[in-house]
Amino acid sequence: MNAQTLMLPIRVRTMTAKNVKIHVPYVNGGTTREAQEKMNKAIATSSRQLLKEQGFPGNDIQQMDGTFEIKSNQRGVLSLSLLNYVFTGGAHGNTMQKSLTFDANTGRSYKLSELFKPNSNYQTRLNAIIQAQIKARQLPLLVEYPGITPDQDFYIADKSLVIYFPLYAIVPYAWGFPYFPISVYEIQDMIDENGPLGFMMY
Repeated sequence: MNAQTLMLPIRVRTMTAKNVKIHVPYVNGGTTREAQEKMNKAIATSSRQLLKEQGFPGNDIQQMDGTFEIKSNQRGVLSLSLLNYVFTGGAHGNTMQKSLTFDANTGRSYKLSELFKPNSNYQTRLNAIIQAQIKARQLPLLVEYPGITPDQDFYIADKSLVIYFPLYAIVPYAWGFPYFPISVYEIQDMIDENGPLGFMMY
């Protein structure tokens, strides 16, 4: 299969319970059965983890909605975000997000650290880019910028790496998830050409 052209058919499973409606994507064709199974298992596991972290099952849940967004589905890269909103009373609900990025040919999922060449010092470089964006956008930080981790939340959208932080982590709730898009061309010297960012770059 050609990693430059592969695009996957995505379908949806819906789980409903009292005050709960969860939409979970799954891959249904477009690659090998083994790759499909790996991706679908990872997606299902992450969806269940979000439910658990949001208190499901629980008597306090007045509303829970699980949705997803496909960020990339081209060039052999599937990158998506699972979002879970829960309201248990109070001023507002809470949303958690988990993103997954796959090589669609193999079903392998990637951590942020695995997108780059060994010893590329990617964390220092990305932190500098993010801090420049924070300053340029005048984001009101709640804490000193903590820096990214090797398993930092991210997704790939077209030709950009998008790094983000959870609600409340670095900015007030009203600002939502703080997203930091970084063009692949800005960091192309660090990118592992055989990984998802490499597929998107060429």
